[in-house]
Amino acid sequence: MMRVLDRLLEGISSLRLTIFGLSAALVLVFAGTLAQVRLGLFFVQEQYFQSWFIWWSASPDGFRIPVFPGGHLIGAVLLVNLIAAHIRRFKWTWRKFGIQLTHLGLIIMLAGGLATDLFSVSSFMRLKEGETKNFSEDSMRMELAVIDRSDPSEDQVTAIPGERLADGGVIMDESLPFRIVVRSFYRNSQLRMIGEAGGSSVPASSKGAGARISVRSLPRATKMDQRDVMSAVVEIVPAKGGAPLGTWLVSDAMAAPQEFDLDGRQWSLQLRPARYYKPYSMTLKDFTHEVYPGTRIPKNFSSTVHLIDDVNRERRQVLIYMNHPLRYLGDTYYQSGFEPDDSGTVLQVVRNPGYQAPYIACVIVSLGLIFQFTFHLTGFARRNRHSAPE
Repeated sequence: MMRVLDRLLEGISSLRLTIFGLSAALVLVFAGTLAQVRLGLFFVQEQYFQSWFIWWSASPDGFRIPVFPGGHLIGAVLLVNLIAAHIRRFKWTWRKFGIQLTHLGLIIMLAGGLATDLFSVSSFMRLKEGETKNFSEDSMRMELAVIDRSDPSEDQVTAIPGERLADGGVIMDESLPFRIVVRSFYRNSQLRMIGEAGGSSVPASSKGAGARISVRSLPRATKMDQRDVMSAVVEIVPAKGGAPLGTWLVSDAMAAPQEFDLDGRQWSLQLRPARYYKPYSMTLKDFTHEVYPGTRIPKNFSSTVHLIDDVNRERRQVLIYMNHPLRYLGDTYYQSGFEPDDSGTVLQVVRNPGYQAPYIACVIVSLGLIFQFTFHLTGFARRNRHSAPE
């Protein structure tokens, strides 16, 4: 048993595995760079660098097979290889202390990068002057918001991730007195009014706005200035039994929610960007956008926000501008952009549990290199002094 474990540790910590991982990383970066021309940046990031495997299929809905390791797998292999090599060859001596410190810094850097890819969340908060929000939105992820509007003072929201719509089937939740049956799902779609040129004469749904709209499936968006328009046709079936209420079209392209009544309660359906609610709120007090004279090129734009956190008794005014973000309770707010008519600001909200890893790793690697260089330099100077003729 020990011999098997020794062989396993030897294989995991081998230099051959290191070379294989680095070579695979070079091939992945090269292939991903070429693929960006055809598929676009965000799609390549998702399929090549933020995945465990790169998959190939003869058709969009066909059987998929893995053809190459993805960025997550390559990074994990290199991380395990470095840790195993460090454990297997670890010997405490001052002569190798700098090298061991450098390896520790590299391990922290790889682990931090992997944690960032796996757990970091990036979203946006759009605010107009005087507006207050306690949530940010992720334009790359969608959710079906099922809202109970029966209480005039408060809405009860049940958020269903867009991935569950993509899986199809029946969606049930204990907070809902009905079942949601996914009849059709479109990762990317185009909506047209019935009778419009180029549109279909078949309505997408039997109820709501979808009764006057046709929907057509489109290939995934690949350009930087484009994104997928997710749509779905869902059927509402009462949980207590009875006939279905009909089908409704929900789409990212439809701003207005689709409404219906059930057992005297008012409900609405809306497919919208996923929301991340905060235990605090932000109010935009002032937004400034300066341009260079005679041009429309932005010179400076900044946001003055009022942060209110009743739980932690935090109330303060903060100025957010380029390279001066606001960090609060694990969230980092960057000044990202502004509305086209300068009516408000766009703040990028990043939650990254491993954001400090690169700084810590760089400090540790620098200390290791400095120590190793100093140790050998002093040793060389000592030997040179002893060997010098008197």
